[in-house]
Order: sequence, then C-alpha cells, then structure tokens
Amino acid sequence: MNSGSDSDSFDEGGLTTRGRKSKRKSGARASEKGKQKAKDQGYSWEATYARSWDTVQEDEAGSLTGAVAELLARGRRRRLLAPAAAIRRSIIRHLVLLLDLSTSMTDRDMRPTRFDLTLEYAREFVTEWFDQNPLGQIGIVGMRGGIGERICEMSGNPQDVLHAISERHKLEPVGEPSLQNAIEMARSSMSHLPTHSSREILIIFGSLTTVDPGNINETLSSCIKDRIRISLVALAAEMKICRELCDKTGGAFGVAMNEGHFKDLLFELIPPPAAQQNTGTGAGGGAAKMSADLMMMGFPQRLPDTAPAALCVCHAQMRAAGFLCPRCGARLCDAPTDCDVCGLMIVSSPHLARSYHHLFPVKPYSAVMSSQDATGSSANCHACALPFKTTPATNIGEGMSPFDRYRCQDCKNDFCTECDVFVHDVLHCCPGCET
Repeated sequence: MNSGSDSDSFDEGGLTTRGRKSKRKSGARASEKGKQKAKDQGYSWEATYARSWDTVQEDEAGSLTGAVAELLARGRRRRLLAPAAAIRRSIIRHLVLLLDLSTSMTDRDMRPTRFDLTLEYAREFVTEWFDQNPLGQIGIVGMRGGIGERICEMSGNPQDVLHAISERHKLEPVGEPSLQNAIEMARSSMSHLPTHSSREILIIFGSLTTVDPGNINETLSSCIKDRIRISLVALAAEMKICRELCDKTGGAFGVAMNEGHFKDLLFELIPPPAAQQNTGTGAGGGAAKMSADLMMMGFPQRLPDTAPAALCVCHAQMRAAGFLCPRCGARLCDAPTDCDVCGLMIVSSPHLARSYHHLFPVKPYSAVMSSQDATGSSANCHACALPFKTTPATNIGEGMSPFDRYRCQDCKNDFCTECDVFVHDVLHCCPGCET
C-alpha cells in the first residue's frame, strides 16, 4: 500500500523523522528549563561563596559610614556592659577543643560546609586564644565513628596545634559522634593538672544525635566533681543534654544562626572565665572559700642559635637554640611549658605580663557628648596626636561621641575612636595612665 506523501520515514535506528524532530524540540525545551533553573538557583560553583556585600546597609547618600559606626558602637556597648570590678580569673588555662567530625558536618547550610568553616574558625580561634592566653595549653579531640580520636596532645605551642588541624585529609567527617567518649578522653588528659589552673572543654557540635556507650549523666557528674567547665557551640539546634552539660558545669552554650554568629560565639570564649568556687564544704559545715595558693614558676635562660647542639628533654632531638630550666638545667624547646625533668613551670616575663591584663582590664572610656565638656582639654588625641572633630557628627551609633572624643576617667586624657578600640582590644593598657 502507498502510505501517502505525509507518511513517516524510518531510519536504521528505528526512529521516524517526525520522532526525531519532536525529540530535538523536547531536548531544547529541557535545556531552556535547565538554564532558567540554574539562573534562578545559582550555579554549583557559586555555592561556595557568600554574598557578604548584600548584608551591608547603605544610607540615603550611599555611604557606609553608618554601618561602620554601628559596628564600633556594638563593640563599645559590649565593653560598657562588662563588669567594672576586678574578677578573679585563672590565667593559666588548659583547654581541650572537641571537634565534631561526623557526617552531619558535611551539610552546606554554612558556606562552604560546616566542616570547612569549623576548621577555618578553629585555626583563627587557636591563634587568638594563644595571643591572649600565652600561659595556657590546648589539646584537640575529634568525634567520629562513635569514638573519640585524639588529634593533638595538650601543648602550649600554637604551631603544633595549628599543624594538627591543617591536614584536612586526616580529618574527613565519617560516622556518628560520641559526646561521652570524647568528653571522657578530654577529662582523662586533664586529670593530672594542678588545682590553680582552669580545666575547660570547648565543643563544636553539628549533629543532632550522639552514640554513647553508657550513661552520659555519669560523665557529667565526673566533670562537675573534677571542676571541668564545658562550653558548647551548636551548629544545628539545641539539645537538652548539651544545655545541661554547659549549665551544670558553669560553661556557655549557644546555637549559631549563621557564619558571623558562629564566629562571635566562638571568640567570646577566648577571655579567661571567672574562677569557680569550690563546691566542697569546710570544717564548719559551710561552703569552702576560694583559697589563694602560691605557685612556683621559673624564668629560663634563652640560648642563642650559635650555642652547641644538645638533646632536648621534650622531643629527644638535637637542637641548638632553646631554653635552660633554672632548676635542673634541662634544655627545652619552647616556653611556656612544664619541665619534663623536674616539673617546674617555665614561663617568660613577657608572657606573664600579657596574661596580667585579664585580671585588671582597662576601664571603659567615657564619651564626650558636648563641646562644653571638651573645653580646656587638648585638641589632639593623646595617643596618635590626630586632631579631633570640631563639628559634631550626625549619623553615629548609640553611646558614641559626636566629636570622636573619649576620655579616660583616671588620667583625664582624650582619645579618638580608633585609639579607644586599639587600647581596649589590643594594647590593654592606657597610654595616658602609663606615662
């Protein structure tokens, strides 16, 4: 039979010409839909970047001065809310950082992933922590596969700690975390520490489950007995057991809402916390008061690089430079540390001075709000010698001076905004009071 001129012609593959045309049209429509979907949702390579510039608020004139002023005002309000009286703190700190290395850390709700962001913030945290707590030591424990894995021993050298968490391929997330196993491992590494030093555990937890071999409440009771403070930063949601770990041990608990909040929660734990009181009872049945015990320290002699090489007692390696223990004469690589031969705590005077500012912080400067208050004082900043503003500013944050002038209540000298931030956050001593 003759099928007519409009009949379909078949090729070797069994597809008709009309079928080919319809397949090409459907493929083109699918390609257009895919392009539109990629345009709406963004490409996969864009998922690793956060559009931080979209969160910056400009004023009517397109200036960012108001946003910068709000950031400065936020830091100033935080300093004003800090307790003015001197607080007893433990400047010799021992911290164990517990990192969640479970599969939940591969989620991409925090850019690029929870795991990568945690490692980045952990490195920044360790660097800043040692800068403000040079007499402290940090150890790192990972939680993955239902066990606790020791990543770095307790060390007072920041380079050793940073090297332990720099090798990303050795810390790949796998399995489920175990809070009890990790806390028990951290607690066992701090059992030999003296009573005058603080014992702290900081947990970065991104999972909603924990695989524990026993009752975690017994581990909590052991931490309370050993006076171990547990702080936790949750990346997913609040869990009852995580809240109890922090509340009952006197630590801090927070749930990170975004990347910036995660960093704020982490860096709020850098200053040393207030010393805990003894929970025991005295002879009269009342609560025992905190005792002030003297502790022995040694200031070592630094050896030059040209000194004859000798075997160090900490790594059992031949080294030229180092420190000599003032008690036994053993050679040590770094300070501060504990002598492995006689057990004496080895510190240097600059480290001791840098830890001292936590006990007696600089008082917040008062903002000069009117031109009458500035009459009779210097027209230049006492620190950087730059002139102050003569006309008051309008777009300033709450608690900020319109004349960019802040006054120390002790020495009565005035400082600009930049010097106010530098004195309280970096220098930790008033230049006017020191001179």
